[in-house]
Amino acid sequence: MTIVVVGSMLLLLGLGIWIGVALVGVSLVSMLLFSTRMPGEAMATTIFGSLSSWTLTSLPLFIWMGEILFRSRISEYMFRGLAPWMGSLPGRLMQVNVVGSAIFAAISGSSAATCATIGKITLPELERRGYPPEMVVGSLAGSGTLGLLIPPSIIMIVYGATADVSINKLFIAGVVPGLLLALLFMAYVGAWSIRHADRVPVNDLRMNFVQKIRASAGLLPTVALIAAVLGSIYAGFATATESAALGVLGALVLSVLQGGFGWRTFAATITGAMKTTTMIMLILAGSSFLTIAMGFTGIPRSLTEWVGHLGLAQWQLLIALTVLYVILGCMLDGISMVLLTMAVLLPVVNAAGFDLLWFGIYVVLVVEMAQVTPPVGFNLFVLQSMTRRDIGFVARVAFPFFLILLLLVVLIYWMPGIVTWLPSKMMR
Repeated sequence: MTIVVVGSMLLLLGLGIWIGVALVGVSLVSMLLFSTRMPGEAMATTIFGSLSSWTLTSLPLFIWMGEILFRSRISEYMFRGLAPWMGSLPGRLMQVNVVGSAIFAAISGSSAATCATIGKITLPELERRGYPPEMVVGSLAGSGTLGLLIPPSIIMIVYGATADVSINKLFIAGVVPGLLLALLFMAYVGAWSIRHADRVPVNDLRMNFVQKIRASAGLLPTVALIAAVLGSIYAGFATATESAALGVLGALVLSVLQGGFGWRTFAATITGAMKTTTMIMLILAGSSFLTIAMGFTGIPRSLTEWVGHLGLAQWQLLIALTVLYVILGCMLDGISMVLLTMAVLLPVVNAAGFDLLWFGIYVVLVVEMAQVTPPVGFNLFVLQSMTRRDIGFVARVAFPFFLILLLLVVLIYWMPGIVTWLPSKMMR
């Protein structure tokens, strides 16, 4: 049964069929061949139930907020505000890539949007100042992945809806790993710059403290928006959906006040959000039907029993899953990876004794690794189009940041409190 299901999936994906449609097709084949239950009623009720979930209402709102900010001038003000403070650090303005991505990640939720938004400002500036292109592009590719880990995160919403885990808890659990990952990226950029000091331009931004404060005034609206969106969740004043609505309203107000945001741009943000949302919803519908179909065929139960008989320790299972996700990342985008695997893996993960909250952050990290894995790494595509560089060059300079992501996976396994400590303190 497993061979038929996996073979059908690979065949449909290889033919270029949409992933959501392929998932529905595999589910139909599985139920018709290996189950006595007719698929029609199960498909209708499952798909309707999955797409009418109130939990998912935050998804299009966060996507729309990211679209608004992507087309606004917030990133431009962010560079102006951060540059004076980064000039004295090892790596100087290359650190703006990391810090700027971390800040924008807290109001975006998308890795590709974070990478593109920060890149469209920093790439021309750093190139003009003579910074080494391999570190500029590499740090941007790696730092863009923070858009998935630092909440709000689209992947977290998808995982939470699929695995029935609180999205608020997932958002809180992502804060400490997200900040730690940003610090690791900054440390690597700083260490590389110290070792290759002759390739890093001298600091041409000489300002006193008062001038730096004035230059940072443009950061205040961004910080206020982050505080409103995430603070309302952490303080328990709002659900993820309510904070997303607040974020959309705040992003619209800021974009209009900063100028250059007309009706044409407004329409473009709605169109972009609708395209992304419908793509995710189609995959989610297919994934939900696949989950039910797998239940009727008994494949997850058989797979769980098989893994149990192998006697794998948790760390051995994690290694196998990490390899699986890295391989999938060479062919699929992050959301598809999560929805494609959860139907089969959740029973295995439960049987192995993993905390589903912790496992959600682990999944986000391995999906982040997929964002910089060729040939279907979204961040690589974004930077290739922006820099006109060969995809091989972009993948090569992003590889050290792939290894840093792998290091963080090891760290959260050895010290799970990195993930679970903050939710345990704030969600009592």
